[in-house]
Amino acid sequence: MRTDARRHHDPQVRGFASDNYAGAHPEVLAAIALANGGHQVAYGEDDYTGHLQRVMHSHFGPTAEAFPVFNGTGANVVALQALTDRWGAVICAESAHINVDEGGAPERMGGLKLLTVPTPDGKLTPELIDRQAYGWDDEHRAMPQVVSITQNTELGTVYTPDEIRAICDHAHERGMKVHLDGARIANAAASLDVPMRTFTNTVGVDVLSFGGTKNGALFGEAVVVLNPDAVRAMKHLRKLSMQLASKMRFVSVQLEALLAKDLWLRNARHANAMAQRLAEGVRAIDGVEILYPVQANAVFARLPHAVTERLQERFRFYFWDEAAGDVRWMCAFDTREDDVDAFLQAIKEEMAR
Repeated sequence: MRTDARRHHDPQVRGFASDNYAGAHPEVLAAIALANGGHQVAYGEDDYTGHLQRVMHSHFGPTAEAFPVFNGTGANVVALQALTDRWGAVICAESAHINVDEGGAPERMGGLKLLTVPTPDGKLTPELIDRQAYGWDDEHRAMPQVVSITQNTELGTVYTPDEIRAICDHAHERGMKVHLDGARIANAAASLDVPMRTFTNTVGVDVLSFGGTKNGALFGEAVVVLNPDAVRAMKHLRKLSMQLASKMRFVSVQLEALLAKDLWLRNARHANAMAQRLAEGVRAIDGVEILYPVQANAVFARLPHAVTERLQERFRFYFWDEAAGDVRWMCAFDTREDDVDAFLQAIKEEMAR
């Protein structure tokens, strides 16, 4: 029996739940089609992955080496394994994605220990790091070997280059390495209006998890090694972590499409601008509180529980802390001004009920 592909959703419906809800950017889809056809060597020996290395050099310098992977959790697990010994531990914010939203993969699959620190805004500081940076010679305690930060953070805040430099200097002075989870690194660069190297390799970050999916890719991220002396056996770790794509050209060409020109920055600037539009509108609505500075493409707010539940019947988004009434609203590269305006009108209507 013949079955034809058909559309199962309304392409005009967009919500504020996650930038992962967005489709792939048309330029990325065109790049995938361009890479299709004919044969290319498998497992990363293809021309597209080779060219991606040169593109990464233009953003992160000549020593950068990209290892494309399937997803962000895979990128983080592979990167952290490459930076730690079997007895090693990773210091991170309590709100870090590796701690909260990766199903225990860094610990269960990566075999490492997370040492978490509460933060007021998702950002670590040298002083906060020192709450867990001790006991290197204590055999009863997992050894702190890595500091992992997220840029921008899970709370939508952005580290300045100087803040990351202070973290890197502090970590390196104590014999630790620095990993940056860059799931939304493009949004951070757009917010700071600086090249990505300004807050990564220039200030001392050793390894980066580079995010493509939230920035318009269909799928695919990369581990970018900025300091070759900081890691070991990356190729082997990627394979045993089940993150080695046989047809890697289709991951690499997406990242190339984003990074070769300015698509990554255009997408990020637009998503950030839509979050600012949303935040400005929300500030004018009595009874709705914005919880953190809106510095990228996320707005965290607090509003009455009943209002949130009614809004969720009209627009898709998530509670961040249901007990407190906190919610998260995300904007994406394809969020439109009229989407934001319609959502703001819905908030006003539900708050008035």
